[in-house]
Amino acid sequence: MSRAENKTRRLLQMEALLLSNPQGLTQAEIARRLGVDRSVIHRNLYDFQKIYPTVEQEDGRISLDRSAYLVKVAFTLHEATAVHLASRLLATRMDRQNPHAASALRKLGVALEKLAPRISAHVKQSADVMDEANQWQDPVYLQALEKLTLAWAEQRKVKIWHRSDKAGKVFEYLLYPYFIEPYAVGQTTHVIARDETLGKMRTLKIERIERVELTQDRYEIPADFDPRDLLADAWGIWYTENEPVEVALKFHRNVAQRLQETRWHRSEEETEMEDGSIVWKAKVAEPIEMIPWIRAWGADCEVLKPEKLRETMMGETKAMAEIYGWYISSAPAGKASTLDDFFGNK
Repeated sequence: MSRAENKTRRLLQMEALLLSNPQGLTQAEIARRLGVDRSVIHRNLYDFQKIYPTVEQEDGRISLDRSAYLVKVAFTLHEATAVHLASRLLATRMDRQNPHAASALRKLGVALEKLAPRISAHVKQSADVMDEANQWQDPVYLQALEKLTLAWAEQRKVKIWHRSDKAGKVFEYLLYPYFIEPYAVGQTTHVIARDETLGKMRTLKIERIERVELTQDRYEIPADFDPRDLLADAWGIWYTENEPVEVALKFHRNVAQRLQETRWHRSEEETEMEDGSIVWKAKVAEPIEMIPWIRAWGADCEVLKPEKLRETMMGETKAMAEIYGWYISSAPAGKASTLDDFFGNK
């Protein structure tokens, strides 16, 4: 093998080594693991840093800059279209600018120029939509998202300052980020993390995070952690350690076809009644989270159970009727105030 081939192979080995050691390694550690003299690594490091973005730490360790490192990926036409659709959903359901999503779409558009020029043009237009001036420019949110992403990638603990109540009170947490989850209903993004102080999982809305500090302390995401299990019974983002609650809804025949066109929850069951209506059932972690969806069906959806959810919707219906000048007597007020938690405290 030629000298040039040896160096190319060693640079690839250095890349793989630093990818698997996010905390970084010293030149001596790299040399020992690759079985070469430290002087060889010292010479190769100049060429390595021209190709790969790195960070040199105060203690002499070298690590890859994961914020700037380019991930190598190749898509088929249909895979690229799937990424485009996911990005379009992000663009239409999230109100804040995300230049990283726009940049990713532009790269995808360029990659498709020869294979599918018309699709390429539309993908680039989608990137332009994400960058439009009418999108909410929120640098605090973007910085928080970037730092949480880096902490998640490198498994570094973070201190965050989160505004959690109507009075604007800010709480400080030390978290181990396990997952980042978008929430289409609220047009928000959430970090799912372990709270070091409480020793339990916590979900916080990133849009309400005012500051994030990365620490040098590491943590391990448990091998058995699976967000699919955590959110299996959730309607959206809410989960609980308690048993899920059975929700039963009755849909008018006018919307039966629309209801059946979509699978709304993994546990759902549908029973068609003689009059053409549908009784829809599912086991949901926090039924109160379903209220915006139920409300959107209007009078075509009746809550049968649980009773607490039914009372809440009765209270909302009464309040709405009064807003429009219709007055209903004896309908229970329910607990519509719990919606404050839905929109404000998660």
